[in-house]
Amino acid sequence: MSTTQESQIDALNLQKFVAEKWDEEIVPCLTDYIRIPCKSPHFDEEWSKHGYIDDAVELALQWARQQNVEGISLEVIRLENRTPVLFFEISGDLPSTILMYGHLDKQPEMMGWEEGLGPWSPVIRDGKLYGRGGADDGYAIFASIAAISSLQRQGIKIPRTVGIIECCEESGSYDLPFYLEHLRTRIRNVDFVIGLDSGCGNYDQLWGTTSLRGMAAGTLTVEILKEGVHSGDASGVVPSSYRIIRNILERIEDSRDGRIVPSEFWADIPEERKEQARLAGEVLGDTLTNRFPFVRDAKAMSADYGELVLNRTWRPYLSVIGSDHVPPVRDAGNVLRPKTALKLSLRLPPTIDGDYASRKLKQILESDPPYGASVKFELDQSATGWHAPPTADWLAHALHEASESVFSRNAVLMGEGGTIPFMAMLGEYFPNAQFLITGVLGPKSNAHGPNEFLHIPYGKKLTECVAKIIERFSLNFEHTS
Repeated sequence: MSTTQESQIDALNLQKFVAEKWDEEIVPCLTDYIRIPCKSPHFDEEWSKHGYIDDAVELALQWARQQNVEGISLEVIRLENRTPVLFFEISGDLPSTILMYGHLDKQPEMMGWEEGLGPWSPVIRDGKLYGRGGADDGYAIFASIAAISSLQRQGIKIPRTVGIIECCEESGSYDLPFYLEHLRTRIRNVDFVIGLDSGCGNYDQLWGTTSLRGMAAGTLTVEILKEGVHSGDASGVVPSSYRIIRNILERIEDSRDGRIVPSEFWADIPEERKEQARLAGEVLGDTLTNRFPFVRDAKAMSADYGELVLNRTWRPYLSVIGSDHVPPVRDAGNVLRPKTALKLSLRLPPTIDGDYASRKLKQILESDPPYGASVKFELDQSATGWHAPPTADWLAHALHEASESVFSRNAVLMGEGGTIPFMAMLGEYFPNAQFLITGVLGPKSNAHGPNEFLHIPYGKKLTECVAKIIERFSLNFEHTS
């Protein structure tokens, strides 16, 4: 792409418009949105009866209708027994198509919120909007439409734009394929995907996500007795279910360093991604580790920041995220428990097939049970990661140009450690599209956990960057058509 094409955006006008839009409309709407406990179906099986998801969709719909975006049509689509989708289409000035993505469903409450904060109680402190879902990622539809509106107000040509705001993302987006198929003829061919459901390494520059890890998750249950027995009577005769489950986990994870043992869960890391990880590590420095609330004297798994980036983006790691049949310490008697159950979450490299890995994980865990114990692994989530296509020259230029203009610093590209199933779906549906996957989930924003917050100043700047990148896409389209 020729970089001599000058932007027609009035940067100060853009900044002023976006700031006012956020302060006067978006933040108040997000404040109301946070109050809605619209938990994803995985965490609220009676979501349809409760109606909270519908409330969130209606809130976003009414705001979008008030924006007077030229050529926009808005519709809530409801397939039978599926969570709804808010779909919008903006006719635009150019025949090329951008797809913008976000979601409105939320993770559950989680314990550990600081005093005065809570998942459904929005609070603004030091420019941060606390509460569940604002950053992950209720802001997406507001920022997307605000970016388009800011361009239209300046007379900037925009491409045809479609938007999909789903309500099942936090449950693995299992409803999304049905909507993609239902809307296939309306969406048509997509040239550029913008997804605002990812993270940022800091709040000082634009970050682009180049990959996402997959996941295999489920519950491992080991049962050795029909009922609990006195530990003084049974220990040394009856093997502990907890020791058996520890032994089985060693098949997957070396407890000395956390390394995943089976080779089936590893993938080759492209050299380009290694170099990007090294650069990202240099930019992040100790903020990569300081973002986590370590206890005093605790430390990360490596002192090499580039290696830590690769650990959390391209290497498999196991987390135990829940347990059953283990009483609280205050209630624990001298009883050898009959069984132990652990909820496991195995993060996978971006290029490993999630279904294959899940089957393999089940096979390894259940085979040859120690002491003939009953060992069962029940899968409940499987997802394949995503690896971005090679970055087009125009997009690489646009990312750095936008970041330099808004932040006075270059953009940074790196993978993210989380799993966003919709990315693999969109990659399959639109194999020729370029992708900008970015977001506001930066240091200490703590998505899915307590004290989640949206960094409002960064949200504003990200909206500016998205507008500038859309304009650069349009200029490239006109230049190459």
